[in-house]
Amino acid sequence: MESELVRTEIQGHISIISLHRQDKRNAFDIALTNALNEALDTFEDDPQQWVAVLTGGTDMFSAGSDLKEGSGKTHRGGEYGIIRRGRLKPVIAAAEGLALGGGMEILFCCDLIVASTNLRLGLPEVKRGVLPTSGGLFRALRSLPMHIAKEVVLTGEELSAERAFQYGLVNRLVEPGQALSTAVTLAEQIASNSPTATRNSLQAMERILASGDDLGWAATDYARVEVFASEDRKEGIRAFFERRQPEWTGR
Repeated sequence: MESELVRTEIQGHISIISLHRQDKRNAFDIALTNALNEALDTFEDDPQQWVAVLTGGTDMFSAGSDLKEGSGKTHRGGEYGIIRRGRLKPVIAAAEGLALGGGMEILFCCDLIVASTNLRLGLPEVKRGVLPTSGGLFRALRSLPMHIAKEVVLTGEELSAERAFQYGLVNRLVEPGQALSTAVTLAEQIASNSPTATRNSLQAMERILASGDDLGWAATDYARVEVFASEDRKEGIRAFFERRQPEWTGR
């Protein structure tokens, strides 16, 4: 399958799904969300496809939501077409360049992560007067040590690929340009195993991990209501587009 924004290359039982909105740093608008959702639907529904690799190329993984256009949701995948997706098959991220905001939240959704040493990770939402709303608040706590997760969320500062590897978020740390080939090698290792055993193992682990998701989404929605009604949010977005430091009021 191939579209203007998301392309899929089939290698045996492996689907390599690539984002192609590089002129916008692979930021998700509604069209990119729908395109990724369609690609993942096709992968999930094809019994001959057992593992997927998700990549944004060597320059960037994703800058998250397009703040000007909005990213929308899909019925099956939720935000970005992946955040709330109930998957049965492994997805490996091949991440280079940057994965900020929603880009990092997408990484939290993947089962394995291969990162290049130049990958920039972060949840910068607080710098813009908003907060991570696509699972980042609770999946950061699940994927990183508690105090590191709080540091990432509350400072909005970037987390280096080396630290992410040290804390166990990243499975393989490679030189720039090598993330995709390394991720494909991992996918081949998984695809060489029984797809039935792999699928059911993943399902079992996901059921355990997702047992707290309802609370996580409820807590996120509660925080979002107050933040999105605030003057700080409006100021943060204005300052972002005007390329200046925001003047916070705490209201």
